[in-house]
Amino acid sequence: MKAAFDRARQLLQETRGERHARTNEGFRPVERRLPFVGSPFNIPVVQNISSYLGAVNPLAGPVDLKTESVWLFDTTAYHPVHPYPHAKQPWQAPFRAAFFKKGTGKDVSKIVADIADKIGLKEGEGDEREQGEKTIAERLQPFVDVVAPARWVEVKLPERKTVKLGPGGRSATTDQIVNLNSGRSEGHMIEIGAVNEAVTPHGPMEIRFAEEEGWMVISDIDDTVKTTLTPSPTGILRTTFLLPPSPIAAMPELYTHIQSRLKPTWFYLSASPYNLYPFLRKFIHDNYPRGPILLRDASWMDLSGFFLSLTAGTEAYKKGRMDVLHQELPKRKVLCVGDSTQSDPEAYGEIYRKYKGWVKKIFIRKVTDVAEMDTNGKNAPERFEKAFKDVPRDVWQIFEDPNELYAAVDALKGT
Repeated sequence: MKAAFDRARQLLQETRGERHARTNEGFRPVERRLPFVGSPFNIPVVQNISSYLGAVNPLAGPVDLKTESVWLFDTTAYHPVHPYPHAKQPWQAPFRAAFFKKGTGKDVSKIVADIADKIGLKEGEGDEREQGEKTIAERLQPFVDVVAPARWVEVKLPERKTVKLGPGGRSATTDQIVNLNSGRSEGHMIEIGAVNEAVTPHGPMEIRFAEEEGWMVISDIDDTVKTTLTPSPTGILRTTFLLPPSPIAAMPELYTHIQSRLKPTWFYLSASPYNLYPFLRKFIHDNYPRGPILLRDASWMDLSGFFLSLTAGTEAYKKGRMDVLHQELPKRKVLCVGDSTQSDPEAYGEIYRKYKGWVKKIFIRKVTDVAEMDTNGKNAPERFEKAFKDVPRDVWQIFEDPNELYAAVDALKGT
């Protein structure tokens, strides 16, 4: 039911432009042929039903060390806004976690073969087909592992205290504010792990501290910093489940320059479901300045839902996430970086108009290396003019080569 609700909400939030693009780029026919990858009926009845109660679930229990695991998501600590400016508040941070059952995914061999066929791995190609199917199986696993709702986990805080995260709700995730009595300052990083580290296969969460003022970067991921080929259903399957993750040419060097000049706090904002968190986290850590990765709270049990997450309702989702970031860090100066494949121009333009003076600069990568972009109008000058209506022309910049942006970044220092 949770997946059905998420699907309905995303379709209701789908903009006319997103609907037009999904139709023209052939997503629906591909989605209808994608396999179902999991079953909610593998969740025990008590956990399944009681998970509707969310954080107040009296039947929730601790993570089972033998049969369950927890992902801890990186986050940013901040000082909450207080009505009296002289009263600086203690640090706090949103702690996020996701709960899974170990080894409960169905046999994926048929699903792997189906995906391999769709992305062009032909039977009889020997080692290439075999290695390709192995990679697909590994990346598919987080989509087929059964979630574990109604579970909680204890984590260790710096003051030798512990705090309980959870219980998780229908999507087996938890998101709660935790106070940190820490003497840390801007730019510091600490790790927060589970009391029993064996339950967190991807290790502790990283918390970075951001003071009230300074720069922050809100960066899209797909086709902004990572090659995803979002306008193409087959391209998404290939780049997500088969190909080695590849950074956009010259973007790592640009982000290194931004880090050295502005010393911002970083947020990576993607419409991907949280199943991709380990995959995307490693990619960011290997190529870009570290920061929390904000993903959709939806654990899909069919791959058509994964496509829907990436292509429908993305503008509404990203605006909602940026609303929360503004609540947390309203005095920061914001640099937004996105691309033309989805709704980044529209989302960033709306946030600029909504919070006057918060967004200082917007960079949009004009994606020209995907065939579908030639016919869908997303790179048309009229599209950008409409998206950035009432946004000063010197605030937003369209680019194809990241090397075009160095002078603009340098001009931001000291502003």
